[in-house]
Amino acid sequence: MHQILSNKYSSIFRAFCILTTLLITLVMLTACNSKTVDKEDTSANAMEASTVNNAEEKDIYPLTVTDELGNELTLTTKPTKIFAPVMEDSLLAIGVKPIVQWSNGVKPQLYLQNQLNDVPEISFASGPPSAEAILAYQPDLIILHNANYAEKGVYDKYAKIAPTYVFKNAPSDLNNSIKILGQLVNEPKKAEQALQRYREKVDAAKTKLTAVEGKKVALMRFNAKGMFFMNDDYFGGYVLSHELGFEQSNLVKSGAFEVSLEILPELDADYIFLINDGNLGDEYLTELKESSIWQSTAAVKNNQVFETSGDYWLNGGIQAQGEVIEDVLEFLAP
Repeated sequence: MHQILSNKYSSIFRAFCILTTLLITLVMLTACNSKTVDKEDTSANAMEASTVNNAEEKDIYPLTVTDELGNELTLTTKPTKIFAPVMEDSLLAIGVKPIVQWSNGVKPQLYLQNQLNDVPEISFASGPPSAEAILAYQPDLIILHNANYAEKGVYDKYAKIAPTYVFKNAPSDLNNSIKILGQLVNEPKKAEQALQRYREKVDAAKTKLTAVEGKKVALMRFNAKGMFFMNDDYFGGYVLSHELGFEQSNLVKSGAFEVSLEILPELDADYIFLINDGNLGDEYLTELKESSIWQSTAAVKNNQVFETSGDYWLNGGIQAQGEVIEDVLEFLAP
């Protein structure tokens, strides 16, 4: 009798253990499934949020902005046919190719032709082209890099063709103008990336040019009309002074003006850069070099005169300024 009861209780105990194990397993499986569902829900929610964020980033149109002259313009959709004379460089930096490119009537910006060789040219030899000439390209956005381009009724005529944005002077504030371009075409990340690459180039150059920082420079431009001093308000002069830390010669601080040989003894520049605009200034450059007054200047005596015919010295785009920096490093870096 005792043996029978023992076996009975043993069987009941085994059954209890089995049932307990099954219950624990069931609870664990339920918890795992719950976590899996939670993870799937979280992942799905994250994907949905990401999709919404991307959609919001892309869907910025219609976009209404005010340009630097106070003109308001509205872009109903993302512009794809852009006319931006002299700003082709900066547009290319954010991955946008214009529908037509600036030309001085003889040639376009040569340093960009590996990217713009299939883009038609439009002449600015006599000033901004007529509205009829622009209308032929049917732009959906017009960008003018300088307030001077908008004068004499030009803005009013262009604004009737397409939304028109005018900078006061885009080359004098590359950081701002690139960001605005990125805003107008909804490419803010590309604008930031382009500026970051440029800043890295500037910083790297400055570390190699510490020995010449603070030295005085002068820029002289030669073209078919003569020879001219250029100040640091724009183009190559801006890069030298505002980016690389050179001081501007006292002689040219008051502005750009035509060079006369008689004034050269007042030129207090440690370094002089000669920019022969497409070799159109050969005659005036030769005249300068043959002058005894020129030969007596300190920079000439110290072999600190450097020549270039690169048209990027006469452009304020991000690629142009980068190439000016490369030239300066080649000329001056040890």
